[in-house]
Amino acid sequence: MKTESQLNIIFVPYLSPGHLNPMIDTARLFARHGVSVTIITTPANASTFQKAIDTDMNCGYNIRTQLVPFPTAQLGLPDGAENLKDGTSPEMLGKISYGMSMLKDPIELLFHDLQPDCLVTDLLYPWTVESAAKLGIPRLYYFSSSYFASCARHFIHEHKPHERLVSDTQKFSIPGLPHDIEMTTLQLEQWVRTKDEITDFMNAAYESESRSYGSLYNSFHELERDYEHLYKSTKGIKCWSVGPASSWANKSNEEKANRGHKEELAQEPQWLNWLNSKQNESVLYVNFGSLTRLSHAQIVEIAHGLENSGHSFIWVVRKKDENENGDRFLQEFEQRIKESNKGCIIWNWAPQLQILEHPATGGIVTHCGWNSILESVCAGLPMVTWPMFAEQFYNEKLLVDVLKIGVSVGAKENKFWASEGVDAVVGREKVSKAVVELMGKEESSEMRMRVRKLGDASKKSIDEGGTSYNNLMHLLDELKSLKASKALEKTNLKI
Repeated sequence: MKTESQLNIIFVPYLSPGHLNPMIDTARLFARHGVSVTIITTPANASTFQKAIDTDMNCGYNIRTQLVPFPTAQLGLPDGAENLKDGTSPEMLGKISYGMSMLKDPIELLFHDLQPDCLVTDLLYPWTVESAAKLGIPRLYYFSSSYFASCARHFIHEHKPHERLVSDTQKFSIPGLPHDIEMTTLQLEQWVRTKDEITDFMNAAYESESRSYGSLYNSFHELERDYEHLYKSTKGIKCWSVGPASSWANKSNEEKANRGHKEELAQEPQWLNWLNSKQNESVLYVNFGSLTRLSHAQIVEIAHGLENSGHSFIWVVRKKDENENGDRFLQEFEQRIKESNKGCIIWNWAPQLQILEHPATGGIVTHCGWNSILESVCAGLPMVTWPMFAEQFYNEKLLVDVLKIGVSVGAKENKFWASEGVDAVVGREKVSKAVVELMGKEESSEMRMRVRKLGDASKKSIDEGGTSYNNLMHLLDELKSLKASKALEKTNLKI
């Protein structure tokens, strides 16, 4: 039951796995620390995490989901296509994005009905700043990536160093950062390189940060100390690091196994038996995230690169990625690696937290999505970095140049879906070279030491008295004080 003094907070996650999962984990943390939590989302998205919410409710936490229907039929979308990961073509992605913008009115009605004390909303819902102002409550801006990416983007936006170059492949240094970080224009987000309506939308989203009460970051102080300080001094708004949310919220084995997935996993899946048969730290885990779609040419190069490296690997492949050629190629490849016992393919979805924490796993090939990075750091695993789009190229720089826990595969272009063009394909030699550098014990021993240290720090940060734990407690105290003074004002007005 809710009490008068209990904080009542609404969370509104953006409908894409990289945004949705960390916010759900964060909402669950708030509920575990005495907050009455409501998560507003759509039916298909709720089905991916409802089991965790039900478990929390059964443990006595005050947390629930409030559903708003997604206009799939109206937009001519297939039933259940309510998340960016469901988009299989640019046209379909456009419809899903438009569907999200149509949710504004029903969500605002819920804000009005539920009368929350605070809104925690994704950066991609800038309109919620006005919603919070109308209700006279704080809006917390939720950023599901790194302080480093936020600072790099800010200084590039402010100084525009990329606009003074002769070519897209010429390197420039990002001004204002404590480390010398070089990038090319081709590695910046497409909406920064080419001005369009997405540019206006993204600028509005980032601008809403400065008009918010404060920011919540899924990071921890020990990981990004310099950039947390830089962010605070540059942005001039309050911020709280409350990460890594995933390892804080998903401590039980069952939570790790089923996170972000509605179907129950088989008790002894094939991949687990295969992993159990491998030596400690001998297997490379390969996963490009839920939004990446690879061309057939790139899949072929990855397959040969992994095979030629001589190291064992588990590779998560999307069924939807292949055409008939690809289908045949991958089936033959899967058969071959089964026979040699060198590799294992998992189709479509894998319980990443479980695989990363398995003793046989020794490293990961990652698209540099922030959730995968945090989960790898928590598991003490170094990374082969292969950024694809959005802020992933910034995250790669943090891993390779600042933290020195990553080996770059040499991706050159920031592009939402890897193009079919041969230029965009990373060749098998580069793949193999990066894998050998990461998995060879001598080559990577210092990197492993550094990332293990950060993994230990991540665990301490979420324990009682740790940096992220204390940040969450301070934030909740501040929100309670705001609620109390607002109640007092109302009382005085009545008098």
